Amino acid sequence: MLPLVNWSPKARRRWSGALCLLAAILMLIAGETWLDERLAGMWFISYWLVCFAFTILAICVAMLDARALRREIRQEQKDLFKSTFSGIEQHKHPDRQDNSA
Repeated sequence: MLPLVNWSPKARRRWSGALCLLAAILMLIAGETWLDERLAGMWFISYWLVCFAFTILAICVAMLDARALRREIRQEQKDLFKSTFSGIEQHKHPDRQDNSA
């Protein structure tokens, strides 16, 4: 597996969210099956708090990813809008030069 340092921010968000969700699911399955009778007292509370923390962390990462995706889409729409209108302007007035570049 590649080191996390070389990954894009989107890939890091997606992988970290997936790993947190996987950890929560595995803890849920383990806690409800073979650890059910072994967990008692503070171990029981600690175990389920950690499982809950992984779940909340996965939700937070998903929300951050959705916000970043919205920002990315908004920027792409702005760029598309600018390029479309500059193309229309060039087609409408072919004798003018684009001085914005």
